[in-house]
Amino acid sequence: MISLTTLAAFVPAALALNITPGADMMFCLGQGLRSGPRPAVAASLGVALGGMVHVALAGLGVAAVVATQPALFDAIRWLGVGYLLYLAWGAIMRPGGAQAPGQLVPAARAFRAGLMVNLTNPKVILFVLAFVPQFVRPEAGSVLGQFLVFGAIIGLGGVLVNGGVGIFAGRARRLFAGEGRAARWMSRITGGIFAGLALRLALMERA
Repeated sequence: MISLTTLAAFVPAALALNITPGADMMFCLGQGLRSGPRPAVAASLGVALGGMVHVALAGLGVAAVVATQPALFDAIRWLGVGYLLYLAWGAIMRPGGAQAPGQLVPAARAFRAGLMVNLTNPKVILFVLAFVPQFVRPEAGSVLGQFLVFGAIIGLGGVLVNGGVGIFAGRARRLFAGEGRAARWMSRITGGIFAGLALRLALMERA
C-alpha cells in the first residue's frame, strides 16, 4: 500500500522527530524520576496510543475540524494544562511518590497519565495535520490506512526513545531512594517538569 520510496523518506524524518526533545520526552523523563523505569515505559506506551488516536482522527478528517475551531481547540488545551498542574502538585506534595520507598506507582496509572497528557495536547493535532499528509498518496489506497501506518511508525519510535529516556531517569531515581532530602528534591524536579509542560501548553499559539 505504501511504497518503499515513501517509507525510506518517512522513517528518517520520523526518527529525527522522535529524538528531538519535546513534551512527550520530558513527560516520560518526569515519570521515570517520580516512579521508576517500568511506569516510565508504561507512560511512553500511553503517549504512543494517544498519538495513534490523533492520527486516526486526522485520517478521518476530525482533527481538521478541531484545528479550525478555536473554542474547541482551547478547551482541549486548558484541560491538558489543568491535568499537568494536577500531576505537578501530586509530585511535589508526595516526595518519593505516593507509595512507600521502593514501591512503584502502578504502571497502569502511568499509562493512563501518558494517554491523557497526549490526548489533551492539541499541538499534536497540528503536528499530525502538518507532517503526515506530506507522505500520504491517495492513489496508493486507503488514506486512513496510510495515516495509521505512519502513526504506528512514529509511535514505535516514540516508545523506544521516550521509554529509553524514562528508564534512564528511573534508574537514576533509585540512586536517591530512601534519602529524605534527595527524595524531596527529586519530587520538586519532577513537579517542575510537569509545571513547565503546563506553562508551555498554556502559552502555545494555535498557529
